[in-house]
Amino acid sequence: MNDTLVVSIRERYQRVLGQIAEAGLRSGRGAARLVVVTKSQPLEVVRAAVEAGISLLGENYAEEAVTKITALGQIAVEWHMIGHVQSRKAEVVAAHFSMLHSLDSLKLAARLDRFCAETGRTLPALIEVNVSGEESKFGFPAWDETAWPDLASTLAGLEQFPRLRVQGLMTMPPYFEDAERTRPYFSRMRRLQEYLAGRLPHFGWAELSMGTSADFIAAVEEGATFVRVGQAILGPRPPKSEKV
Repeated sequence: MNDTLVVSIRERYQRVLGQIAEAGLRSGRGAARLVVVTKSQPLEVVRAAVEAGISLLGENYAEEAVTKITALGQIAVEWHMIGHVQSRKAEVVAAHFSMLHSLDSLKLAARLDRFCAETGRTLPALIEVNVSGEESKFGFPAWDETAWPDLASTLAGLEQFPRLRVQGLMTMPPYFEDAERTRPYFSRMRRLQEYLAGRLPHFGWAELSMGTSADFIAAVEEGATFVRVGQAILGPRPPKSEKV
């Protein structure tokens, strides 16, 4: 184990935790849970992160995560799937993750429910919504607030999947150099959360997964309960040819 790497990750992790706590106190909204994103990071870095005391990890690619989960063995780590999930990867997600942050279609929900039923699992899930209208973003369309009744009607279809436990929402806002420019999107998420809680009260809506290395402080101040931070803690991702 590279002790220098462990120490540097631990220092950055503790610094981000402190920033999250301060943002929660400043806004009066409370602190968010920190999901440390291991996307494209080599196994050495993931091992160092666990050694540094990190126990909640997030992955964007299901098969990459399974490789890491298998390599870590019985180490007690909670893994969250935070990236887009192709329907054909639903079985992998249902088997290996503690939570899904990116439920973005009824088709995916149906497949997840089927695989969870086969293994007797129930999967906590966050509904991914697109609050910006960017074509590059996944998620149920939610940028037009006048269309929220239609969105609620669509999401009501999730009632038919008892093995999925809806717990809230997730989004990825546009990237800005100035994190303050993300606030309107985080604020829209909070309004959507309140709207859906009123329209679909039988689902859980307590969780808001929003905020990354670039804007997590603003996200916490606007009500995030999960933030997804990778490079600010683990360092830059290596070129693909260097991954282990």
